[in-house]
Amino acid sequence: MTTPLDNDQSARWNGASGNAWVDAQDLIAQVMRPLQDILVTLARDTGARDVLDVGCGTGGTTLALARETGAHCTGVDIAEPMIAAARANAERAGLPVDFIRADAQTQPFEAAAYDLITSRFGVMFFADPVAAFTNLCRATRPGGRLGCIVWRDPEANPFFTAAERAAAPLLSNLEPRIPGSPGQFALADHDHVAGMLAASGWADIDIRPLDVDCVMPEPALVGYLSRLGPVGLALLEVDETTRQRVIETVRAAFEPFVHGDEARFTAACWLLDARAP
Repeated sequence: MTTPLDNDQSARWNGASGNAWVDAQDLIAQVMRPLQDILVTLARDTGARDVLDVGCGTGGTTLALARETGAHCTGVDIAEPMIAAARANAERAGLPVDFIRADAQTQPFEAAAYDLITSRFGVMFFADPVAAFTNLCRATRPGGRLGCIVWRDPEANPFFTAAERAAAPLLSNLEPRIPGSPGQFALADHDHVAGMLAASGWADIDIRPLDVDCVMPEPALVGYLSRLGPVGLALLEVDETTRQRVIETVRAAFEPFVHGDEARFTAACWLLDARAP
């Protein structure tokens, strides 16, 4: 059973954004592997047996959790293209992982069904974060764990804002980031997130910084900057001349991150750690 999905996020992730992430899933898995490994270690250290991966995307972290820990894992995501890819990936891997297309904010999960709620960058998109984390807390067994990785502030993540800064003078349709609204940096404010988790019923809240070194192959940069994020969406609506001009300008802005055949950056994140009472 699925529940109604937030309209704005559903339209985006079931359209161009979701399809772009499916196409780039191998690259994303490679780049984000160090962060995935942190969540696998967390699941192993907690002895989790039933895990819910929120905003699971194409299922890379969900499958790694199942493969490395032996836990029964369920992934949930709003995007049908991603869930379809995740199911195909699970079938190819021969892993008995469940995937649900639903909005985790409102999905009626079985009460106290999971001993770990986890996510790699999948919990920043809720229309009502308190309602969402309350729903997830209700789905967690007493004493169960929340372990989610989210982005810190944009200023600490220049790799993920370079494209927008460079493209802004050239793209009148570039969607601005609104602080606190659903999106990549929605949970960047430490104190706000701590209060939100407390209001959602979580206890023993610990929000600690993670600074993780990541690497992207240099030849993948143009595909990354031209299809993903706000610039990728804006480029869908412009003529070819403008598109090429933007891509050339934005690629030049990434030069400080390029070292030989690699682009290197630090992912500045928070690890949200809490327990269900």
